[in-house]
Amino acid sequence: MDQFTDSQRPLYEVKANLFKGLAHPVRVRVLEVLSAHPDISVTDLLADTGMEPSHLSQHLSVLRRHNLVVAERRASQVFYRLAYPQVADLLAVSRSLLIEILETTQQQLASTVKS
Repeated sequence: MDQFTDSQRPLYEVKANLFKGLAHPVRVRVLEVLSAHPDISVTDLLADTGMEPSHLSQHLSVLRRHNLVVAERRASQVFYRLAYPQVADLLAVSRSLLIEILETTQQQLASTVKS
């Protein structure tokens, strides 16, 4: 039996789609750059990530589709920013969690070696 009621399913699906938008290292990197630079041009994103323009464009499209970033055209340049400041918070929490997981793993490995 499904543990989620119909009233919970839409939010659950929305959450899953949010994480689909985050499910690639390049997209996480782009979001980290945007967290550090609230408003950045595609030209600067290309320089910062070292990506090919077509690949960056595809990843930015996914991030837009999942409502994680917004774009604004200014003259001949396009600038991106996080759609919500909470995206930066989410990245910070995930970084903190990963550091804790790595430290725990290192401690477990160290205790295994000593045994």
